[in-house]
Amino acid sequence: MALTLEQLNAADAATATDLLDGLYEHSPWIAAKALEQRPFKSMAHIKHAMAHVLAESSEQAKLDLIRAHPELAGKQMETNTLTAESTNEQKKAGLTNCTPEELEHIRKLNAEYGKRFGFPFILAVRGARGLGLSKAEIIATFERRMFNHPDYEQAEALRNIHRIAEIRLNDKFGYEPVEGNEVWDWQERLSTNSDPGYAEKGQLTVTYLTDAHRACAQRISHWMREIGFDEVEIDAVGNVVGRYKAATEGAKTLLTGSHYDTVRNGGKYDGRLGIFVPMACVQQLAKQGKRLPFNIEVVGFSEEEGQRYKATFLGSGALVGDFKNEWLEQKDADGITLREAMTHAGLCIDDIPKLERDPAKYLGFVEVHIEQGPVLNELDIPLGIVTSINGSARYVCEFIGMASHAGTTPMNRRRDAAAGVAELSLYIEKRAGQDGDSVATIGQLNVPSGSVNVVPGRCQFSLDLRAPTNEQRDAMINDIMAEMAAIAERRGLRYSTELSMKAAAAPSAPEWQKRWENAVNDLGVPLFRMPSGAGHDAMKLHEIMPQAMLFVRGMNAGISHNPLEASTSDDMQLSVDAFTHLLHQLAQEQK
Repeated sequence: MALTLEQLNAADAATATDLLDGLYEHSPWIAAKALEQRPFKSMAHIKHAMAHVLAESSEQAKLDLIRAHPELAGKQMETNTLTAESTNEQKKAGLTNCTPEELEHIRKLNAEYGKRFGFPFILAVRGARGLGLSKAEIIATFERRMFNHPDYEQAEALRNIHRIAEIRLNDKFGYEPVEGNEVWDWQERLSTNSDPGYAEKGQLTVTYLTDAHRACAQRISHWMREIGFDEVEIDAVGNVVGRYKAATEGAKTLLTGSHYDTVRNGGKYDGRLGIFVPMACVQQLAKQGKRLPFNIEVVGFSEEEGQRYKATFLGSGALVGDFKNEWLEQKDADGITLREAMTHAGLCIDDIPKLERDPAKYLGFVEVHIEQGPVLNELDIPLGIVTSINGSARYVCEFIGMASHAGTTPMNRRRDAAAGVAELSLYIEKRAGQDGDSVATIGQLNVPSGSVNVVPGRCQFSLDLRAPTNEQRDAMINDIMAEMAAIAERRGLRYSTELSMKAAAAPSAPEWQKRWENAVNDLGVPLFRMPSGAGHDAMKLHEIMPQAMLFVRGMNAGISHNPLEASTSDDMQLSVDAFTHLLHQLAQEQK
């Protein structure tokens, strides 16, 4: 008989602790302490309560918990002394059926890992979907994490322990994240489409209007029709647009969605999560035969990343009337113009102006997106409320000094351009850090015709500067430019700067941010507000209508634009639940 929240909340302390026995390996104290926070509003509430207990515990208690876990395919497995929970997990991952060669390799990894870190390697072997990782995936993760910093690896071990506990809790409650699993599966199936040159390597790359890109559009449109959307089309720029009609004619529309193109060798969830979460919500409504007092329009934007053509936000830009005709003459690496690519794909270029939306007909725009950063992951919080999408500015810069002999030029007589950039780099790190939410990066640095025995006479570099408000960004820009001038003066250098991009900040509309907050709070998940350092389609829609975003925690330190990008189906379920709650709030407000 599956456990229920009502049972757990009503039980006395000793009984409740017994009911949660086995979640954390040989460590019932975590659940016992978390139970002091009853009554629990949801399973997510329980999970966070336990994560909070461990976060507040001593370093020794954390180490003791990690060391209470068995090695993967280790002696305890061989001697049948694993807990029932660990036996089940290692069996599902195939670790109880290793070949002699696999077993020997894992034994060596266990020994090397234990010597380096002083505790066993911990991995939630049932994985992000709960079905079990393959042995190849387990071994690859083992090998990769061997090179982590010890402090980071200890934190990663604890995060995996929380994931293990989450899956075990699901088992106790007989709980399955049904919609989260479907969202996860949609993304997995869509990721089988990839551009030539990457598909052969098992890498995901989907750039604008390639065969893989068009196949993705067809798949998404097919799924939309299959699950109950009333109207589905692929528009004049390749956006996939699905509409679920309101209960009455003439109602306004809630706009949502994200992009389905990817960076080269990217991840499966960036953008796509924001298409499939609202699709899952529409699927629920269609199954129930339920209509809301507003239309729902889900858009899979065709282009956001600017990978094949330098026409970033092409998909969402078309909806706000910001498609630039000069883009049509841009050429890709093979010399194919954007115009030619669109014509070949059967898109009607003359219809692009018709895509512009009338904001008077819309309630607003909301977007769900994987965080693409480490913050939620480190805090063990599944959802984040986006307060603003950072304003940004990019510059192409150069310091010019004097190239001279590295052996004969005294240190106090050099005009070293690279040293000037190095000094500036340390300054921008400190300057951005004083704001808290500002970030500054020198991502490209080049010494033209550099030589090992020549003092650099020129150094070219980039500047990427971002902050939650335009004022904060501009203040940082002014300080950095002033410091650049001061460094040049001190070091006898000249310098140049060229602004290559500037984007305004897009603060979340307060009423829409509040709706996300209400939804997250109702799920029993802690409220965490944060800016977005990355750009999103919501930035473009912000130009004509109110917008607000919800972030979903990523795994592997929240890494994104990378094959290691990942999230769990449990966290995806929470985002579906939060979106559903937002829809219900809107429905109540429209009555």
